[in-house]
Amino acid sequence: MKVYTKQKIGKLGERLAARHLRRQGYRVLHKNRHFGRNELDLVVKSKTHIAFVEVKTRSFESEAEALNRPALAVNAEKRRRTVEAAFAYLRAYPTRLVPRFDVVEVYLDRSRRMKPFKIHHIPDAFHANGGFR
Repeated sequence: MKVYTKQKIGKLGERLAARHLRRQGYRVLHKNRHFGRNELDLVVKSKTHIAFVEVKTRSFESEAEALNRPALAVNAEKRRRTVEAAFAYLRAYPTRLVPRFDVVEVYLDRSRRMKPFKIHHIPDAFHANGGFR
C-alpha cells in the first residue's frame, strides 16, 4: 500500500487541478511559481482573465466523510501571501488580462487509491484586499 504524505497529496491535487482547468479551457502558464517566501500554486489564463489559483486538496475515507471544505484552509494569511505573490508576478510578467484569485478544491478518496471524486473550481474566490467574495 502506497503512503501519501501531505506533500504528495498536495502535488497530486495540483496536477489534478491543472488538468481540470485545462479541460475547462484555461491555459496553465506556471505551476508552483515562487516569489520570495510566497508561492502561487497555479497561474492560468482565459481569453479575458489571468487567475492566481490556490489549490487545496483533502483526502477522505469515503465521499460520505467529506464534510469539511478544503477551501476553508485558505485563511487570511494564505490569501495575503497569494495576493503578494500575484503582485510580484504581475510586475515580472505584465499583462492586459484582468487578474483574479481562484480556489480549486480537490477531494480524494483514500479507499479508492486516492482517486478524485470531486474537483470544485471557485472562480474569483477572494479579492486582492484578501476578503472573500
